[in-house]
Amino acid sequence: MTDVRRLLWASLPDQRPGRELTWLSRMPRTRVTAIGTPGPEPGVEWISSRYRRPVRRFVEAGALGWLRSLNDVAPEYDWVASLELCSLVSGQAGRWARRHGTRQAVITWENLVNQPLYRVPPYREAFRRSLDADLLICCVESARNHLLEHGVEDARIRVVLPGVDPAAFVPADQAVVDPVAIFVSPLAPNKGIDTVMDAMRLVRHVEPEARLLVMGSGPLEGLVRRRSAEPSSGIEMLGHGSAADVANALRRAAVFVTAPRATWKWNEQFGLAYIEAMAAGLPVVTTVCGTNDEAVRPPNVRTANSAEALAEGLLGFLTDPARRLEVGRHNRERVLEDHNSTIQASRLGAAFSSIENGA
Repeated sequence: MTDVRRLLWASLPDQRPGRELTWLSRMPRTRVTAIGTPGPEPGVEWISSRYRRPVRRFVEAGALGWLRSLNDVAPEYDWVASLELCSLVSGQAGRWARRHGTRQAVITWENLVNQPLYRVPPYREAFRRSLDADLLICCVESARNHLLEHGVEDARIRVVLPGVDPAAFVPADQAVVDPVAIFVSPLAPNKGIDTVMDAMRLVRHVEPEARLLVMGSGPLEGLVRRRSAEPSSGIEMLGHGSAADVANALRRAAVFVTAPRATWKWNEQFGLAYIEAMAAGLPVVTTVCGTNDEAVRPPNVRTANSAEALAEGLLGFLTDPARRLEVGRHNRERVLEDHNSTIQASRLGAAFSSIENGA
């Protein structure tokens, strides 16, 4: 390998920006080229490719789509990498890697050992090819346990926690003294905006000045708009915005809240929104779901999945400014220690180097 690592990233359809590809592009001595649509991201070279997509039902882990132009890419890379074990692009990248003698890496968040998609062709083939990758990078500890359960050798697994930019997500200059909670997530049933709004109604019976800021978009947007239009709701919609917009919105709030609930093929794995809020100095209240305990640890609060339990957790912070300030400081320190994006990019690079060096 040359002094500069050459990495080809095979993008999933509708892949969210500012995440895995961005982290890879910030690794030391690495030049990243991505293939897919849309593009490009800053610091990344781009090869445009459309997808073959029979349906658009699944996203990310179950993205039903193949890159049309991957087979036309010259084999001039040291690595080909992709996201998630059973995405069809990961299976496609595995075939490309074997054909050209290129190392393969797969990044995964998966924490469901009995993920039902693994039993469905063609996801099953993609999953099997991913398990043979030279390097499997886990963004959460539970993903490592998941891989071990499926017989992957520990020597090919590395855990690198996700990072956020602590210079972008910063606390407000003046701590927010008003009882303001904020929800920043997709407006979808699995993220629980309906439960959060029900909880806020209960909160306002005790704390009439409490308000809820909502940022995001999705299938429940109409419900949120109707509820926010009620004069007594205390709900304000902020729309959908960039990372900078999210950072600015977090500085308007005193507490971060979500209420995820599992689906038949997903449960909460970690939650980048949690650590963005923690970097901004906010305490977190959320429901117990999947392995979100890896992100949301005491003295933050995880509750049962009910409006009543969530309201109780929220009131514990909204009515106690000193407590939320103390927890917010604790959260900021933890992000600086465990989730600094610059440090995590170096650790990600070290994961690739360890395989290259046979460590």
